[in-house]
Amino acid sequence: MQTRVGDRVIIHGRVVGAAERAGEVVEVRGSEANPLLVVRYDDGHEAILSPGSDCEIRHAP
Repeated sequence: MQTRVGDRVIIHGRVVGAAERAGEVVEVRGSEANPLLVVRYDDGHEAILSPGSDCEIRHAP
C-alpha cells in the first residue's frame, strides 16, 4: 500500500480495553515493500512505525 505524508494512521488496541492511537504521517522512510513511517500522534509524541495488521491507513484527500 502506498502511504504518503499527510495520511492518517489508526493503531487498533491489541487486547480488550486497550485504547486506539491515531496520528499523522510526517515522513516515509524505507522502501514501498517495507515502509517505515514517522508518525506524529495526536498527543504530540513522534515515533517510527512499521505498519502491521493492527494498523489502518486513511489516505488524505
